[in-house]
Amino acid sequence: MVASNRRGGLSTKVHLVVDALGLPATFEITEGQRHDSKSAKMLVARVMSRCLLADKAYDSEDLRAALQEQNCNAVIPLKQARRFATRYEKTLRNYAAVVAIDCALLWLRI
Repeated sequence: MVASNRRGGLSTKVHLVVDALGLPATFEITEGQRHDSKSAKMLVARVMSRCLLADKAYDSEDLRAALQEQNCNAVIPLKQARRFATRYEKTLRNYAAVVAIDCALLWLRI
């Protein structure tokens, strides 16, 4: 189970890569205290792109080097609202399923 104990209970983060239209391309779920930049390099490797827009939390030399190897322009920092639905599922498998369904609904525009 990927979750961390916080004052309010267990927490998780959803790291989401979207295309130019805002449609989900890939995602990863991590424990809440894990820094955002730790997941970024692996996520961008899954999706080849020419440009990456990200907020300040994803700014790292390691990520910028990985993007440069892919000939991808980094646009960091970018002010962006961070939000995602509250996690109600107790297992990572169930939570990942909910995120995947939400991604599919965005693609279907329902």
